Amino acid sequence: MTDILIRGAGLLGTSLGLALSQTGARTYLEDLDPSAVATAVAMGAGSDAHCLAPDVVFVAVPPDQTADEVAAALKTYPAATVSDVSSVKSEPIEALQAREVDLSRYVGGHPMAGREVSGAAAGRGDLFEDRPWILTPIGVTSPHRLEQVATLAEQMHAVVRLMDPDEHDRAVALCSHAPQVVASLLAAQLLGASAADVSVAGPGVRDTTRIAASDPGLWAQILLANAEHVEVYLERFGQDVAAFQKALTTRDEAGVRELLGRGVEGRGRLPGKHGGEAAAFATVSVVIEDAPGQLAALFVRAGEADVNLEDVRIEHTLGRLRAIAHLVVRPESEQRLRDSLLDGGWRLRG
Repeated sequence: MTDILIRGAGLLGTSLGLALSQTGARTYLEDLDPSAVATAVAMGAGSDAHCLAPDVVFVAVPPDQTADEVAAALKTYPAATVSDVSSVKSEPIEALQAREVDLSRYVGGHPMAGREVSGAAAGRGDLFEDRPWILTPIGVTSPHRLEQVATLAEQMHAVVRLMDPDEHDRAVALCSHAPQVVASLLAAQLLGASAADVSVAGPGVRDTTRIAASDPGLWAQILLANAEHVEVYLERFGQDVAAFQKALTTRDEAGVRELLGRGVEGRGRLPGKHGGEAAAFATVSVVIEDAPGQLAALFVRAGEADVNLEDVRIEHTLGRLRAIAHLVVRPESEQRLRDSLLDGGWRLRG
């Protein structure tokens, strides 16, 4: 049986404990905050007993502590494989390379999973399922150690991918870090708005500001650690904002359309269902009452029509106890679903 020590009992550390416990491993938790460990242990994430000789150590601490904690683990447990879950890789690796530690036993890692809430109580045993888990080996990384961490990630049902540390940081700057800044700045515009203006908020502003609810302290560390790459994308974004503002000021319709069109084209590059090529889908919008069983009945109706739902989005209406369920389906299934829903007495929009 594998003994695994998790240093840090926050959201990711507790989730690691819960997920690894389900694989049959013995998990042990450490944290400077005893209450965090107590919460994680009570949830079933592991034991608070001292682990003398772990096979693997996962460091799950804030980014500014990662290098220190990894170095300490490598020195304290000379036979253990050490990995981490920090969302920035190059900075801690550079700090570790400046120290006399055995980096052949270190495997940098970043599970691309998280929540807008933090702390041990937010931990989930299924947090990593079907999510990318990026591993960033360096030249001296032992293949055995890499395989050991990859196997554990796969046992937690994550999808393992190998990347160069700098390549990783550049990719997450584009797909995670810069979007966090944009979402936060957009949400901050609501602070100066009147209650009447905010009251008309629809799915657009809610969707684009969802991640703005994330922990500012943690994100400040992440962004500063990856500042070099984030700055590049924010500069490009700023140039596009300036170009858009100029097009609006000069009433340049062609310029506005071009910039909006680039957004459509860019979004089309996002991976589609199950990570495959993006595909065109149709949307069937259905009015549903805010009552138990409505969604279940709608899904059953779609199943009876032999229509697979590719995605579902719910838009809550303002001041009324009902919502609009947007059902995303393949184009060839759209009319069949519409006919079935109308025959069943459902009210469609659009």
